[in-house]
Amino acid sequence: MIICARMLKEQGKLQNDLVVSTVMSNLGLSIACKKYGFKHHASKVGDRYVLEDMQRLGAVIGGEESGHLIFLNHHTTGDGIIAALQLIAAMIKEDKTLSELANMMDIFPQKLINVEVKSKPDISTVPQVVEAIKQVEAELGDQGRVLVRYSGTQNACRVMVEGPSDDLTEKYCGQIADVVRDALG
Repeated sequence: MIICARMLKEQGKLQNDLVVSTVMSNLGLSIACKKYGFKHHASKVGDRYVLEDMQRLGAVIGGEESGHLIFLNHHTTGDGIIAALQLIAAMIKEDKTLSELANMMDIFPQKLINVEVKSKPDISTVPQVVEAIKQVEAELGDQGRVLVRYSGTQNACRVMVEGPSDDLTEKYCGQIADVVRDALG
């Protein structure tokens, strides 16, 4: 997405200098957007929310970490062929291999744990979970982030942590997941 967004920006086609992804996208995406001079908006998880936010905010590129990319000036849904053609166009324009272009973004280590839950109260109303999240966020500072949300399709709470190293990311994610399990499992 960063590769294609930068190409669109250089061509003057990155409407509102904006990229839309989901809250699950790697922290490196937000940092790369700033680096290349465009804004980043994180929508709720799901293609339909990405599309809604793209249309509402006037963006022409958006997608999910899973690889579903939407190029709104071509189609209103994620299309692998369009995404591949756009990526190839960027490779040709830059005269670089995909591995060279992939260096445009640093990917933060990310850990996701799905915790089975019996109920789904608003997370902000579960003091133990709120405190565990605050502690980890304080430890990470600006070197990572925490996202705790319920699955929309399963009786599960998704605990995601990004951090500066695999070890710390796994440690912090496990700590929060244990608290979620104790409080809601």
